[in-house]
Amino acid sequence: MNRLQKSLVMLFISFLLILQSGCIYNNNYNNNSSEAFSPDNLTLKVHILDVGQGDSIFIELPTNETVLIDSGEKKYSDFIVSYIKNCGYTKLNYIVATHPHADHIGGLSEIISELDFDKIYMTNAITTTSTYEKLLTTIQNKGKKISRAKAGVSIIDTDSTLLEFVAPVEDEYDNLNNYSAVLKLEYYNNSFLFTGDAEKESEEQITADIKADVLKVGHHGSSSSTSDEFLKKVSPDYAVISCGKNNDYGHPHTEILERLEEKNIAIFRTDLQGTIVFICDGTNIKVNTQSVNNTSSSVVEKSLYVLNTSSMKIHKAGCSAVDSIAPGNYLETNDYEKAISQGYEPCKICKP
Repeated sequence: MNRLQKSLVMLFISFLLILQSGCIYNNNYNNNSSEAFSPDNLTLKVHILDVGQGDSIFIELPTNETVLIDSGEKKYSDFIVSYIKNCGYTKLNYIVATHPHADHIGGLSEIISELDFDKIYMTNAITTTSTYEKLLTTIQNKGKKISRAKAGVSIIDTDSTLLEFVAPVEDEYDNLNNYSAVLKLEYYNNSFLFTGDAEKESEEQITADIKADVLKVGHHGSSSSTSDEFLKKVSPDYAVISCGKNNDYGHPHTEILERLEEKNIAIFRTDLQGTIVFICDGTNIKVNTQSVNNTSSSVVEKSLYVLNTSSMKIHKAGCSAVDSIAPGNYLETNDYEKAISQGYEPCKICKP
């Protein structure tokens, strides 16, 4: 039985599983398929979290298992813990620390102190920073062992879902970025590639099939990564860049943006759009915002009002408070009276 056939068997229980999810999603998403997106299918959700000049990716698997890839700097740890809890989870099943730079693992010690976890994967990169050493100590104190992240190692391998490392290929590198764990995630016919800060040397060594619908662009959009040859192999429809607003490195570099534009790839950026959420059912992929270069298909017009399902506030679409609403608590509506009847209160800032 192939993965697509398997999904049909699972449809009967899918609605109940979706109801158990703690996150509430707006159905107004952009779509990369001409087929209608089926909300009854088991869904995979990938959250590219806005952690400034860093990386953090939270994944909700259709099995209700979770994956956290990196954490950004320490100052974002409370935000990440709250975000995960707001999505209805109190533990993580799998954690991946792509490489020991503070903008990727800086908050992991605090996060795993707050949330239990099953397994953590790290490459064999070693540093003597206090951030790295604290993470090792915290893992030890939790009674856990570190699993090796290396090309060919699978975290999940089922009929429907594959999460495996495609890099690093070698055991030693001169540049710490090239130790980055690179993961490919497949859910039936949908696929993602998460690259950490892997640079051209590591990209060139990858022998696995890295064709993917969504690419998390390497090294925050630096010209040291995402070579033209690598991009041809991935051939994504969507590219996501995680970087800080007005950062000191000039990320994303113009060269990379132009390379993506030339290939008509829809670009999403956390520095401009905040946290970005992809949701897929194994065939279709939808995203909670329009691409910055207007390449996404089926762009949906914004509704007149925005609802915060956590605070139970209703806002005008242009209200300043809307930007701080977590994606899992964000809904849109044109029916003001119905929202009020459901218990929503008007925002005191925009006074809708």
